Amino acid sequence: MPPTIKRPLSPTTPLGTPAEPPLSLHRAKKLKLLASHSLQSPFPEFPHPTPAEATQVHALLAATHPDLASRPRRPSAANDSARTCGSVPDVLESLIGTILSQNTSARNSTAAKRGLDAAFGRGNFAAIARAPRADVVDAIKTGGLANKKAAVIQNILQEVHQKHGVYSLQHLAAVADEDVEGKAKASSKVSNEEVMQELVSYNGVGPKTASCVLLFCLGRASFPVDTHVFRLSRLLGWVPQKADRVTAQAHLDLTIPDELKYGLHRRKRENELRVEKWLMEQRASKEEELEAKLQDVIRDDELTSASFSMKGED
Repeated sequence: MPPTIKRPLSPTTPLGTPAEPPLSLHRAKKLKLLASHSLQSPFPEFPHPTPAEATQVHALLAATHPDLASRPRRPSAANDSARTCGSVPDVLESLIGTILSQNTSARNSTAAKRGLDAAFGRGNFAAIARAPRADVVDAIKTGGLANKKAAVIQNILQEVHQKHGVYSLQHLAAVADEDVEGKAKASSKVSNEEVMQELVSYNGVGPKTASCVLLFCLGRASFPVDTHVFRLSRLLGWVPQKADRVTAQAHLDLTIPDELKYGLHRRKRENELRVEKWLMEQRASKEEELEAKLQDVIRDDELTSASFSMKGED
């Protein structure tokens, strides 16, 4: 008989909470893959991007979008609850919003989140979990794939409650206690790896969605790779052509300096078409021409930025 999988209780898990059900094969595969990429790139011999390359591109893109912050900030409670990129302080709400943003536009996912809040109340996770599936589908239908997303959201809520005894993932937002001199004295901070492991353990949540929660909700250094960031990273030569989005994210999260991750993720999406046009036309450009030519392209007002979409289990 195989040994029972034991997991540490979270700070919010009461004694006597029912044991977590056995891991599904798919879930176990996701966690194994995540663990294998946590310390070493899936492409350990691939030399790009170097810190210098990442810094150069970040500086060029930052010059065109000085209005975008270069570092992540923990969102405040005043943030628009319908923002579905994860920029809300509640971890579970951020996760649900990010799921709603999969495979659709920001406009549609925002409408879906507003529909969910209107139907059940913002943060009323118990009502969402217990509602008939059809009611949840109807509330989020403007976002597309409503049947699939409703099932994922309700299943996650039920799993979270079964695992922790409450509809909350706020233990993942734990930070270090500090003394009066600002030095950590009793750290209870949950590591990025621990956050990723818990979030990815839920069906319907892949490394990209978990990374978005880390970056936009928790203000941690993480590098989500969506469709557009992936394509641009390949064009820049930052990942091998054989990479997929999962392995590309694992590679880039380890090779891009932490202080550049937020700015590069935001600005790569904003400038994808501009940079792509330049790269396609200037494959043979000399290194010293990079800055001038790239600046010219990303300042081309006739090009519009790409919309944001996600595919599959992100």
